[in-house]
Amino acid sequence: MGAPFKKFEAHASGGPRIREIPMRMVLPNLVTVLAICAGLSGIRFAFEDRFEPAVVMVLLAAFLDGIDGRLARMLKATSKFGAQMDSLADIVNFGVAPALVLYAFLLDRAGSPGWIAALLFTIACGMRLARFNVLADDTDQPAWQTEYFVGVPAPAGAVLVMLPLYLYFLRLGLEPSRPAAFVATGFTVLVAFLLVSRLPVYSGKSVKVPGDRVLPVILGVVLYILLLMTYPWYTLTASVAGYLLFLPFSVRAYSKRAMREGEKVPPSDIG
Repeated sequence: MGAPFKKFEAHASGGPRIREIPMRMVLPNLVTVLAICAGLSGIRFAFEDRFEPAVVMVLLAAFLDGIDGRLARMLKATSKFGAQMDSLADIVNFGVAPALVLYAFLLDRAGSPGWIAALLFTIACGMRLARFNVLADDTDQPAWQTEYFVGVPAPAGAVLVMLPLYLYFLRLGLEPSRPAAFVATGFTVLVAFLLVSRLPVYSGKSVKVPGDRVLPVILGVVLYILLLMTYPWYTLTASVAGYLLFLPFSVRAYSKRAMREGEKVPPSDIG
């Protein structure tokens, strides 16, 4: 009589053992894990009423989450495991962490409506990411539509929704009050709908910099980073205002391009 249970083989299909995985395959996943740690640490700081480091940690998590995929492609270390890890990190860093930090800071003063707004934002972020993953491999759309996102991307939504915190950090006399909480609740719901909308948002991934403008562009990026480091809350507030003003122009540009191309279909969610 044979043994009732077969011996478990962790790599029965011939997959690589852990000791065979090169370090370059580990680095992108390590960055992803660090991003999750930063996002969760931001939540902890918010519960301890340390809101400035909380926002910094959430923004750091968003930054790390944005470079792990690029690092994997640069090192030729992409994998299904890394893709799944990245998706899980996205919902934590772009959805859960910003919503809870904002709720601990202000939305809780609105009572149940504030909690509902935080839930809506988190759910909208998850739906946005799921739609992105499902449609990322769609190759039926015209090539020019790859230049546009469908709806506001999740990283931008995370930066947008924390605008009430930036305004408070500017020391303009704005205090976390109940009326301010209801205004922030409405703004959070608005950002949630922007995430799941069919709004065509220009991604800028196809932009090519002419050779004679490379140095000015580099200088401009450096200037923005320096402003962000020196005047973080002013810079972030201005960035949010600029992004919101940019959205109607993006829609207009998409409509004009669609008319030229003779297309009537909405953009595909890739990029």
